[in-house]
Amino acid sequence: MPNDGHKVVSIVGARRCTPYGENVAYKLSFELAKRGVVIVSGLAYGIDACAHRGCLDAGGTTVAVLGTPIDKIYPKSNLGLAQRIIERGAIISEYQPGTETQNWHFLERNRIVAGLADALVVVEASRRSGTHQTASDANERGIDVYAVPGDIFRPMSVGCNNLIYDFARPLVSIEDFIIDLLGASANREERRKLAIQDMAESAKQIVEALEQGICSGEEIMQRYQIPIDELNRQAILLELRGIIRPYGVSSWILK
Repeated sequence: MPNDGHKVVSIVGARRCTPYGENVAYKLSFELAKRGVVIVSGLAYGIDACAHRGCLDAGGTTVAVLGTPIDKIYPKSNLGLAQRIIERGAIISEYQPGTETQNWHFLERNRIVAGLADALVVVEASRRSGTHQTASDANERGIDVYAVPGDIFRPMSVGCNNLIYDFARPLVSIEDFIIDLLGASANREERRKLAIQDMAESAKQIVEALEQGICSGEEIMQRYQIPIDELNRQAILLELRGIIRPYGVSSWILK
């Protein structure tokens, strides 16, 4: 697969995943795709499908690696998703059309999922799963492997926790992962944008004002019609996140 300079991240995990795992896979893929990262997965139930959908919904490019020939989409319930992927990316397979599918084909295709990536992320996995093989293949190739840590009592977290124990880096923040992946291109403004994306609109307005050189709390209140108690509350939260710092009385500057 040609690489025109875009980073490629493979996102894999359990078919029988939890709602939490679905949310992580979708959100991670969505945020990466918004920044031009290509998402690779295997079109399976669960984590794979969520990763593809997150990328597509962000208008990004995604690649599905099949364990079946391209004339036999599996599972059939993902046929609609496969059609969306063709419009925004590609569906690939090493098996000729008409080839009879074997269970071990799905394990074989995992090496392709791993090999295409600049980094591989495991979202959820049981103790024994093909996902561990995919992660091991990536690790042996020198590809960065990340795993989302989870509840030690939850079966779908055991595989990820074991990977972290063995060799994977824990993915504890989508923001930090994006910065790690994109490196120098994730500049200070990008970091700031990531840090405030889940905050109140008033917090974003405070940052916007500071970026324009408006440091006075009074001026910010007047410009955006923010009540004083809301201004102070959001300013404290922004300070705690390391985005701004005090600059005199009721004034702030960006860090």
